[in-house]
Amino acid sequence: MSRVRPGEATGSAEACVLVLQGGGALGAYQAGVFQVLAERARVPDWVAGISIGAVNAALIAGNPPERRVQALEAFWQRVTTLALPRTPAAPTELQLWFNRIDAGLGLVLGQPAFFVPRWPTPLPHWPRPTGTLSYYDTAPLRRTLEELVDFDLLNSGRMRLSVGVVNLRTGNFSYFDTARQRLDVRHIMASGALPPGFPPVEIDGEWYWDGGLVSNTPLDYVLDQPGNAQRLVFQVDLFQAEGTAPRTLIDVAEREKDIRYSSRTRLNTTNAVRRQRMAEAARNLLARLPEAFRDDPDAALLREATEARALTVVHLIHRRKAYESQSKDYEFSRWSMLRHWAAGRDDMTRTLEHPDWLTRKTGAAGVQVFDLTRNARRHQADRSRTARIRQQPQSQGA
Repeated sequence: MSRVRPGEATGSAEACVLVLQGGGALGAYQAGVFQVLAERARVPDWVAGISIGAVNAALIAGNPPERRVQALEAFWQRVTTLALPRTPAAPTELQLWFNRIDAGLGLVLGQPAFFVPRWPTPLPHWPRPTGTLSYYDTAPLRRTLEELVDFDLLNSGRMRLSVGVVNLRTGNFSYFDTARQRLDVRHIMASGALPPGFPPVEIDGEWYWDGGLVSNTPLDYVLDQPGNAQRLVFQVDLFQAEGTAPRTLIDVAEREKDIRYSSRTRLNTTNAVRRQRMAEAARNLLARLPEAFRDDPDAALLREATEARALTVVHLIHRRKAYESQSKDYEFSRWSMLRHWAAGRDDMTRTLEHPDWLTRKTGAAGVQVFDLTRNARRHQADRSRTARIRQQPQSQGA
């Protein structure tokens, strides 16, 4: 089967890559981001994801362009539940308690089309088959993905897909990538198999867990891949690294989770800038080498490793709202999902319409980093954007 490299799918000189972090219920934010990209005809050539990011990525890569947003809507409608009655005008403390109750109900009852509690509940010291070592059964998610994702299309090479996993036996972090192998529902399930909630997934005799155990973002993997002199990366994060000092133990749990799963996104981009500068310095030195050394094997290897590249990284980060707590990644109410989706739409729209983005330079070697929503006010954005999301997708709904 022929494969396309990023950039070849659209013929654009600047390859577009969508990088999706893990974060459970917060993943609806990524769907909102993609909806705006689809509307603006900025379709990625390559999607890379971990955990819920891998699920969203599969829904995108495994559907034709005209059905991608519809597939995302169908998935998020199915895996969320009707919330306790509330309005955006309700006091923050009341909304916070509603969210906690909805999250608690999800833990007890599971989520439709996603996971159900195992019965009887596994005992901590009681041996079980490896594939059932979890508190929840994710068979519903398998059926949902098999229905909503066309895996023949996903593997066709039209759009590259990469998902991160951890080998249970070796502890090694790796990627399943359609540029190298055929992917099926197991690979997507493995990327989202976060223990002890979800069971490991067996693939070709090895067991795999959620890639977020090692790194919650595929950014490093994308930046390290060869090819493409120009690369535009939309990095969509679901946990915010920056935050305030906690005041309660609940705040401590949320802050710890944000720090652990944010994966130091800015450190990754800082390292990318540093590598780019080192590469530029190496190229300058190579250009000043005496003629006798220009064809030296070491010089040739260094020249290949420091090929000039234009890299643009755009950060889109789901930032904490006052009514969210440490349960935000497993609070699957329909109400919260719509607001996460709306926030993604809002952030992506404002980024693409920001003067700094509209005047950016393309083509020149170097690294540009944008985070154009960092200090933006939220005011009525969530409320106004929510209306744009269809309550019931055209495909089979919740």
